Amino acid sequence: MNISIIIPLLNEEESLKELHNWIISVMNSHNFSYEIIFIDDGSTDSSWEEITKLSQVNTQVKGIRFLRNFGKSQALHAGFKAAQGDVIITMDADLQDNPEEIPELYNLITKDKFDLVSGWKKKRYDAVLSKNLPSKLFNWAARKTSGVQLHDFNCGLKAFNQTVVKNIEVSGEMHRYIPVLAKNAGFGKIGEKVVQHQARKYGKTKFGMERFINGLLDLITIWFVSKFGKRPMHLFGALGVLMFFIGFTFALYLGIDKLFIHKTGRLITDRPQFFIALTAMIIGTQLFLAGFLGEIMVRSRKNETRYSIAEEIN
Repeated sequence: MNISIIIPLLNEEESLKELHNWIISVMNSHNFSYEIIFIDDGSTDSSWEEITKLSQVNTQVKGIRFLRNFGKSQALHAGFKAAQGDVIITMDADLQDNPEEIPELYNLITKDKFDLVSGWKKKRYDAVLSKNLPSKLFNWAARKTSGVQLHDFNCGLKAFNQTVVKNIEVSGEMHRYIPVLAKNAGFGKIGEKVVQHQARKYGKTKFGMERFINGLLDLITIWFVSKFGKRPMHLFGALGVLMFFIGFTFALYLGIDKLFIHKTGRLITDRPQFFIALTAMIIGTQLFLAGFLGEIMVRSRKNETRYSIAEEIN
């Protein structure tokens, strides 16, 4: 199979049929073998009924419905697990991503041998203050922190070699950072393509300003995990040893001072250096133990089920 198209969605019943027909038109005009996997992330409208109807008309349409809203990352994880195509395309269901971009994205993966190609919505039709400016700041911070030089991390339109999606774990709210996850997994050929962005035709966006706050927190998380996720002792252990050494140095100074210099002076416990030494050694011990426990958790961690599927169309 040439292409698997993964479409996570939440309450997008109005756009599904139009998006499906548009995709089919593109697939047929290029003679692609394909599958379309809709992941209904706990919709409360008639989205699942629309997906069921489409699957009855087109056997290439598959669907996964979550019991409740688990988030876009979990939806993509389920789609990646089910995908069978050589190239996996992800796109949003709100008609803001243009299916006409798919053939060129496919060629970039198959002919130019990119591991991953991310869309760049260079010209956007979103509100400037509520989306454009925060998005620019967010993307700047992501580039500086991750080292992945993309203009638009949050673009839903992306293309992947199948090997990539089968070797990365998309959890939490990490869908924004799939290129970073791919880089950390060893896939270094990551490209970018300017794609057409279209104004939303139906309904309203499901993401508010809180996504940028969550995105920043996730960025800090992925930076930490990428550097120390498999070796937490390298961070916590080092900080613990440093803090303990500082505390021990103060304690040694106080001991020498009391025993050999100011033998008849005030009690050690009356001096501020005593509390600095005590606090530093306690914090150092706690940090070292945190690193030690982190190492144990890394070695004993098992795969967890992160979502519950209610129905599935194969």
